[in-house]
Amino acid sequence: MKNKFGIAGVMLVSAVLFGGCSSLNSGNDGQIQSYPFPVIEAAWIRNGDPVEYDGSKWYPVNDYEVLQDSEVYQITEYKGVQVFVEKIAVKPYPRIYTKFDKNKFRYFERRDND
Repeated sequence: MKNKFGIAGVMLVSAVLFGGCSSLNSGNDGQIQSYPFPVIEAAWIRNGDPVEYDGSKWYPVNDYEVLQDSEVYQITEYKGVQVFVEKIAVKPYPRIYTKFDKNKFRYFERRDND
């Protein structure tokens, strides 16, 4: 009588532990965008060279914004660097961004008269 649950009990516990837990982790799998960032920011950015995008020159600012990857989307790639805008932005964009660290995006401002 001691082992009245025996094998059936072990199987039930195993099903709950292994089968039930896997459904808890599947909610957002693959849905959160994560953009890579370089170990060192590209030399052309550090040198102050502009991004040429949409017929304009965009110059890096000596500042950054803290943004989640889910708040931006990639609009182009320039000299091997991903270029982003905020998802809420509409053209003409006030800023464009490059990512240089986790949640850190350098912003660029447009200068049309250069």
